[in-house]
Amino acid sequence: MGRSAAFFDLDKTVIAKSSALAFGRPFYRDGLITRRDVVKSAYAQLMFRLGGTDEQTMARTRDYLAQLCKGWRVDQVRQIVAETLHELINPYVYAEAAALIEEHQAAGRDVVLVSASGEEMVRPIGELLGITDVIATRMTIEDGRYSGEVEFYAAGPSKVEAVREMAKERGYDLEESYAYSDSFSDVPLLESVGHPTAVNPGRALRRLATENAWPVLEFRHPIPLGRRLRERPAVPVAAAAIGVGVGVAIGIAWYGRRRGRGRSA
Repeated sequence: MGRSAAFFDLDKTVIAKSSALAFGRPFYRDGLITRRDVVKSAYAQLMFRLGGTDEQTMARTRDYLAQLCKGWRVDQVRQIVAETLHELINPYVYAEAAALIEEHQAAGRDVVLVSASGEEMVRPIGELLGITDVIATRMTIEDGRYSGEVEFYAAGPSKVEAVREMAKERGYDLEESYAYSDSFSDVPLLESVGHPTAVNPGRALRRLATENAWPVLEFRHPIPLGRRLRERPAVPVAAAAIGVGVGVAIGIAWYGRRRGRGRSA
């Protein structure tokens, strides 16, 4: 029997909001996005909290994401995120998720964050939780700027491919491993392990979990990381450019789709 691991989605599974959409206002403040983008992003945040986004919507954001972030200076993005990550993300970590992560670690399992948000943002959030392994979206960088190309988009089936590759490299037995997600688009991820769990699921995922006798968890108590993890050393905070791009792109997709429905009504 090989080693086992626990794979956690991030948004609405470990934290109570979209890690990507949270950065709309500071990016507007520093001139990377417009006021119109902020409005669309805020609307998307509301829609995300009410019901999330589907895999098709996530896939459509890739091209827009690449164009949105093209030309952004990496050092500027790093500074923005370093100044705001604790304020915008820190208070929203679910206490239940933090406790579950610690239980897996105490049992000797590696814990991996698996998220469509950018690696530059997911990794420091993981480090605050005592997690060193992440699977996340990566954007190509040339001459210190984002080139407009997405190197790896960690959504849907691509997540599973990355999980299986990591399992092969590390010797994880996926039948003995665990996965947690709130999103129906993560069904391939949940089905790839022997112990899947739906967390705060929407209607479709809840129905599927019931049909397959998967456990369902409800996380309801976000708390600041510092309160729970005050004994852990501080870690450096890196950039979230790709994550912010995903968030704003999702916002524009939702806003445009809703506006289109309104005109046709």
